[in-house]
Amino acid sequence: MTLRNILLGATVLCAATTPAYAFAQDAAPAEPATTNDVTDYGNDIIVTASKRSQTLQDTPVAVSVTSAAQLEDAQIRDLIDLQTAVPSLRVSQLQSSANTNFIIRGFGNGANNAGIEPSVGVFIDGVYRSRSAAQIGDLPNVERIEVLRGPQSTLFGKNASAGVISIVTQKPQFEFGGSAEVTYGNYDAITVKGDVTGPISDTIAFSIGGNYNRRDGYAQDLNLDTDVNDRNRWGVRGQLLFEPTDALSIRLIGDYDKIDENCCIAGNVIAGPTVAITDFLVGGPSVDRENPFSYNVYNNFLSTNRIENYGGSAQIDYDLGNLALTSITAYRKVQADTNQDSDFTAADLIGEKSDNVGIDTFTQEIRLTSDFDGPLNFLLGGYYFNEKVKQQSAIKFGEDFRDYGDALIRAASGGGLNVATLEGALGAPSGSFFRAGTGMDEDYRMKNEAFSIFGTVDFEVTDRLTLTLGGNYTKDRKRFSANVDSNDVFSSIDLDAPVYTPFRQLLLVNAGVDPATAAFLAANPTATLPDGSSANPLAGLKPFQFLPPFLDVPNEVESGKTSDSDFSYSVRAAYELTDTVNVYATYGTGFKASSINLSRDSRPLAADLPAIIAAGRGLPNLVAGSRYAAPEESTVYEVGLKGQWDVAAVNIAVFKQSIKGFQSNVFTGTGFALANAGKQSTFGIEFDGSVRPVAGLNLTLAATYLDAKYDSFVASAFGDISGTKPAGIPELSMSMGATYTHEFGSGIKAIAHVDYAYESPTQIVEGLSGFGSDEQGLLIAKQFKREVNSLNASFTIRLTNGLDVGVWGRNLTNAQYLTTIFPAVAQSGSVSGYPSQPRTYGGTVRFKF
Repeated sequence: MTLRNILLGATVLCAATTPAYAFAQDAAPAEPATTNDVTDYGNDIIVTASKRSQTLQDTPVAVSVTSAAQLEDAQIRDLIDLQTAVPSLRVSQLQSSANTNFIIRGFGNGANNAGIEPSVGVFIDGVYRSRSAAQIGDLPNVERIEVLRGPQSTLFGKNASAGVISIVTQKPQFEFGGSAEVTYGNYDAITVKGDVTGPISDTIAFSIGGNYNRRDGYAQDLNLDTDVNDRNRWGVRGQLLFEPTDALSIRLIGDYDKIDENCCIAGNVIAGPTVAITDFLVGGPSVDRENPFSYNVYNNFLSTNRIENYGGSAQIDYDLGNLALTSITAYRKVQADTNQDSDFTAADLIGEKSDNVGIDTFTQEIRLTSDFDGPLNFLLGGYYFNEKVKQQSAIKFGEDFRDYGDALIRAASGGGLNVATLEGALGAPSGSFFRAGTGMDEDYRMKNEAFSIFGTVDFEVTDRLTLTLGGNYTKDRKRFSANVDSNDVFSSIDLDAPVYTPFRQLLLVNAGVDPATAAFLAANPTATLPDGSSANPLAGLKPFQFLPPFLDVPNEVESGKTSDSDFSYSVRAAYELTDTVNVYATYGTGFKASSINLSRDSRPLAADLPAIIAAGRGLPNLVAGSRYAAPEESTVYEVGLKGQWDVAAVNIAVFKQSIKGFQSNVFTGTGFALANAGKQSTFGIEFDGSVRPVAGLNLTLAATYLDAKYDSFVASAFGDISGTKPAGIPELSMSMGATYTHEFGSGIKAIAHVDYAYESPTQIVEGLSGFGSDEQGLLIAKQFKREVNSLNASFTIRLTNGLDVGVWGRNLTNAQYLTTIFPAVAQSGSVSGYPSQPRTYGGTVRFKF
């Protein structure tokens, strides 16, 4: 019997029997925002997943809810930590503090390129955060976090084709109160948080909070003799709440946070033939060979990550009786400046890989919600989005790249060539190939304007049966430009050009080819030999031409514009089997607009290349690629069950979800390949719940089973991979936890918490370039799998005066796994990877008043 059948059978069995062992993170007891006391299951959890305030049980959507108390118990400080509590969610931080990827049910993208928006929408207090740099700071004064699984486009106006993460913070209170918290942990980690709230008058309340988070690096750079992968971030957040009448509420929020960190290390996973050369260049080890979990690295300069993120929002709620009007207006600004030793060696190969990205975002949402006594109710809304992206980037050769290239050229030619002789033979100035400081200077601009009209209609057929229809029309327009200058001399040379025919012929004759054959092959350099190799003896040098002349856009053929529109819809039936058990069935669609390739890897589409050449705009080594990826369109079929009893709760979802045109962005060793998959689909089962077997003890378990595949992906970075399983999606993910609260006679409480997260072994990436062929790259990638086993625990003493004293630990077993792997930059045959974070532990003192 397959794992899928076992899980499906267990789900049906548990749903049909008394829930003595029902499990759910979703339906954990509601927690007041100002206390950690465990409340009864009779207290309903209120969520706003459907843009209405409903109990979790009455919300016919697959949604996980994590309360403030659960965040404190598990020491969850940001969205990266949140994945240990929500198995359907995966969050990975990539090469910098500004690059974080969110995946729900195996679907998600958006990091590494400012022009690629995420498939998972992140909202904080109803405001869309469009890029990961605006999402990864320490969590604010959180009331709850809702993770909505599956397409949510009919209620969220922008990029929710895979799901939504909605963070809800506490409103200002009209009673004076607050909290202060200090945490100290290993690696000299210090976290300080505090907030104060209270009334200014009978109709105005305020809150203000701040946080500071600093930690030494848990890795060591042995070449620079310093710790790396540190943490240094702080933020402030203020709110005002105006309630001049019972019907009118105005909430103003302003926040600012800053990150200044050295992140993120990449360890050597496969030491290819180039490592011997980089070792020679530095006179010692240039990498810690195939030992990523030593957390020892060798770089020749420190990476920088300086990120500022700030903004403000105004939410107006007006009660019109049977109607409620809500308006949310927001402006946000992100400025991210990063630079990285992207070759991840002690050799100075890539001397600069910098990005300066500025993002200005304005959003406006307005919606009208009814609350009629009759069977019909509705929600009608509109959403406007306006964003400007400005990016300046650079990649430059370092001091060692010329010698590095010389060694590789000698090896590739059997010693017959070197950089100097190649310059002479190709007519280039002496010393011009791979000269330090040469490379690319890049300037990109993008303006995105979009609007949506959305709504739902609920019809109560009976007291227990409700039918819901939802729809969203979205129009999305983007205008983009790229102005890129490459002064890399070698990349500007067409090695197939007729002018180099004599040189090619000479190389062939020297290699033992008879003169007649050599003459023919030299004159036909693009021909393929019977063994599959190129007729051009210089073909082996083409991988060094990774900074070729760039065709700016817009131009005579390419307009630099996209215009997308879509109508997404959903149909749902919800039925109350009993007062404690609800079931629902949903069919829904989702949409994500085109993503723009704002990078040096942007290339004309194959369909545009002939017209570009005909217009006289052809450039040396110009090949087809992608300027943008076409829209994503998602569909989901889902049935679910939600139950809540006095001592237990359970939530189950069984679904089949697919995305047509999934936007894939894969690193190939010297750049990224942006492409649309034909179709990616996933069958899944989500099961989560909780039970309180005895007073004071709460047990939770959440499990997700995913059977994912590429139904069609012909034009991937590694050829046709249709029918294969997408990388990075574990078949089984689980999160289980226990919290025990013992109250002494004096009122003092002892709270013990433990949780465990598991992901079954899964292939990390689909393929790896730099191994001679796509087939070999796919084969090498299959050797690397990720399995996650993370154990976290905390113990807290809570005094009656509001003081908490506790100890905690995350990843207590020091489990080690690679979050992702990738071809080492310009080092064919080598592979780098990002290791998981080691064990962390510490103590916390918290006071609430």
